[in-house]
Amino acid sequence: MSKKVKIGFVGTGGIANHHLRQLKEIEDAEIVALCDIVEDRVQSAVANYGGTAYTDYRKMIDEEEMDAMYVCIPPFAHEDAEILAAQKGIHLFVEKPVALTMDKGIEICEAIEKAGVISCGGYVLRYSPAAVTAKKFLADKTIAMVACDRWGGVPGTPWWRVMDESGGQLVEMATHQVDMIRYLAGEVKEVYAKYALRTLQDMENLTVPDVQAVLMEFESGAIGYISTSCALVNGGGQGRLEFILKGMRMIYGGNVPKVVPEGAAEIEPLTEPVLSIDEAFVTAVSTNNPGLITTPYPDALRSLDVTLAANKSAIEGKPIKPVLS
Repeated sequence: MSKKVKIGFVGTGGIANHHLRQLKEIEDAEIVALCDIVEDRVQSAVANYGGTAYTDYRKMIDEEEMDAMYVCIPPFAHEDAEILAAQKGIHLFVEKPVALTMDKGIEICEAIEKAGVISCGGYVLRYSPAAVTAKKFLADKTIAMVACDRWGGVPGTPWWRVMDESGGQLVEMATHQVDMIRYLAGEVKEVYAKYALRTLQDMENLTVPDVQAVLMEFESGAIGYISTSCALVNGGGQGRLEFILKGMRMIYGGNVPKVVPEGAAEIEPLTEPVLSIDEAFVTAVSTNNPGLITTPYPDALRSLDVTLAANKSAIEGKPIKPVLS
């Protein structure tokens, strides 16, 4: 039997508002508390979604009765919110990337596992018909190579431009693609990365590279790469994710991935709806069924691990194994 889930938020910025809008439509979700260091922002969110406003998450965690808590803050801001919540038995939804260092991520992960709370990383792409159908299609296939590109511009958020605060485009944005690659192709054994700042040297307060390329070796023996760029500040970006198989390639995207050449294999579309990430999290908490979550914190931490290993490789100029590999 399900029950109403009382939910709090740490952070009420753009991604938090996306989740709040989704939760507003979920019958078993009840927003009871919202926290942000910017008081005007949290007051605006409370006016739209209800709950009590806080500017100190420690005070919110201490005072509010919550079943679950969303943590929607920049990578550098992860300190002890997740740990304090887990210690109180509060289930956790943590937006990606789940930390900025592996030391912090492991500390949070250990607190979650010790408390035995349900956790969910914010990798929304897994909760889609395309992900489910692609996973099923590739289950009995040998993947030879993965090819992925994510090219775009620079977000307006000031902290995103600072490497020490965002981790760069691979860590903060293309982490979605890295996570989907891991989900469909398996764990990454080693990475070798090259980064450069070629076209945006004059952009104010920008310390992230504007082009990144990462070669990946998988535990299965497959190889792959991901390239990212934020140089396309006037538009014209694109993204792709493809898997080279025997005699064909699978193009990931849409509701049903595509096989080339046409007719080489058939991918069956789903006949049942897929829960959104917010529906899955609320239902998992409401029914005490963590099996509904395909992105628990320990798994989300592995996606962070790959991207941070790439950052280290780019600095040291040599292949690097992820910490958890």
